[in-house]
Amino acid sequence: SPSLSPQAFPLRSLRRRQPTLLVACGPAQNGAVGLVCARHLRSFDYEPTIFYPKRSPDPLHRDFTTQCEKMDIPFLSYLPTEVQLIDDAYNAVVDAVLGAEGTQGTEGTEPCAAILATLRHVRIPIVSLDVPSGWLAGPVGGSGDISPDVLVSLAAPKEVARRFRGRRHFLAGRFVPEELRRKFGLSPPEYPGSDCVVAL
Repeated sequence: SPSLSPQAFPLRSLRRRQPTLLVACGPAQNGAVGLVCARHLRSFDYEPTIFYPKRSPDPLHRDFTTQCEKMDIPFLSYLPTEVQLIDDAYNAVVDAVLGAEGTQGTEGTEPCAAILATLRHVRIPIVSLDVPSGWLAGPVGGSGDISPDVLVSLAAPKEVARRFRGRRHFLAGRFVPEELRRKFGLSPPEYPGSDCVVAL
């Protein structure tokens, strides 16, 4: 998982004194990535809070959840519908709601639809993991798209990344196995030092 915030949002640059971040997780694969991201953020002295309303029964997801709990990362029981409360409490939101799963018609299912309805109105920056939640595959998106400030593509940028107009785009793909690189014709960029992400 990308330790993206030290590059996109250095601690000293945050608008709030407390380095608070909200990590919104969906029930599928992208939500699991969000849990891992929250764990990494905590290791870098950020203060993530997780909203994970529909927990996956998958053992790996349960393990990630337990790891976050053992790191004293709080879980919200509900997401405030009053967007100002979110804007006032956090420096940014990590969008790990749908990711690529959003292209498979899951956007309208709860609780994902309610989370996206809220994220569309927040004024603080949004960091989307892999594919911004609710974005449709292809060159044109729906009218209800969220507008992330930062996109972190996993393994390789997806086709929808061509539509990204935010301020920073990172790739987290340093550890993609050589076999997969050959199979999909991936030619990854050079990663600086020991970084797991690279700015595109």
